[in-house]
Amino acid sequence: MTSATQAPSAAPHPALNRPNMVSVGTVVWLSSELMFFAGLFAMYFTLRSTSGEMWAEGSEKLNVPFALINTIILVSSSVTCQFGVFAAERLQPRRTGGLFSVGRWGMVEWFFLTFVLGGIFVAVQAYEYAQLVSEGVSLSSDSYGSAFYITTGFHGLHVLGGLIAFLLIIGRAYAARRFGHFEATSAIVTSYYWHFVDVVWIGLFIIIYFLK
Repeated sequence: MTSATQAPSAAPHPALNRPNMVSVGTVVWLSSELMFFAGLFAMYFTLRSTSGEMWAEGSEKLNVPFALINTIILVSSSVTCQFGVFAAERLQPRRTGGLFSVGRWGMVEWFFLTFVLGGIFVAVQAYEYAQLVSEGVSLSSDSYGSAFYITTGFHGLHVLGGLIAFLLIIGRAYAARRFGHFEATSAIVTSYYWHFVDVVWIGLFIIIYFLK
């Protein structure tokens, strides 16, 4: 009587998922941007450590509640941006229902709302600049003015860059014959940038407006 032995079946090879190079490149680039803003923070604290009285006088002219409302607007744009990413991940470029059926919005509608919120943030910040200049706080007035406008100004330029990116993504969604993974990836990496800009502003807001 012979006993049959069953040869062990070969274990299946694990699937290798190559990381998306566009996402990896975006993360690496954002890392360099993080170091850039770290340099701005270092500049701000260095100037502040040598001009304590000047900082006390300058910070008294800031409208904290006004800036807080503007910060809430920018942070809420990150929420709408993420909803746009969810729509892009399910390959839904545009809404499938009425304009007021928010639950059926696609990427375009959510990104357009994000663009509007970001535009409001920039407009409010420009108004704040005008108010501070009228009170004598300008880029060349003193070290406080220089630090304030350089840090917030560079952040504002990054916000403008994000708004342009949203317009490009929206335009590509309309121009593409078929919304596929390539268009979805572009939307996702744009959201990485926008979330990064929002997080940087939260840090700037706490340091400039609240840290006494």
